[in-house]
Amino acid sequence: MFLLVYNELHQLAARKLQGEREGHTLSTTALVHEAWLELNKLNRIKWQNRSHFLAVAAQAMRRILIDYAVARRREKRGGGQTVVSLDEGDALIIAQDRADELVDLDEALARLQKINERQARVVECRFFGGMSVEETADALDISPATVKREWAIARAWLNRELQR
Repeated sequence: MFLLVYNELHQLAARKLQGEREGHTLSTTALVHEAWLELNKLNRIKWQNRSHFLAVAAQAMRRILIDYAVARRREKRGGGQTVVSLDEGDALIIAQDRADELVDLDEALARLQKINERQARVVECRFFGGMSVEETADALDISPATVKREWAIARAWLNRELQR
């Protein structure tokens, strides 16, 4: 199965790391392999379809990227914080100066999940998974219009939370 989805996972990881600085220790291939190891632990899941698999892969990549950011934050210890932009097309950068932002985003996303799980899943697919509106709609079994609406509401809520 790994060979069947490897290219899609690689593209997903590449979208998340495309803004990374040169020589970054977390490569696209490393992120794919880490995600695959996480997905292999879920051997009891019956995959409904390709979109279901990619949505779970996006969650795994989110956890890996957050763990990496926490480690980078630990190295950094200090400095001012700025807001993570949640605009469409943003690349997720996990350089040392952005680790705090990513961890703050993850904490805010966890709070959002307690309030509105669907909005949190939309952010996970769109931001961490790099999925299009259509891919997100398919993965979450909702309409593209609902994805757009939930994405807009979630971005506004998260931006407000991150500015506090």
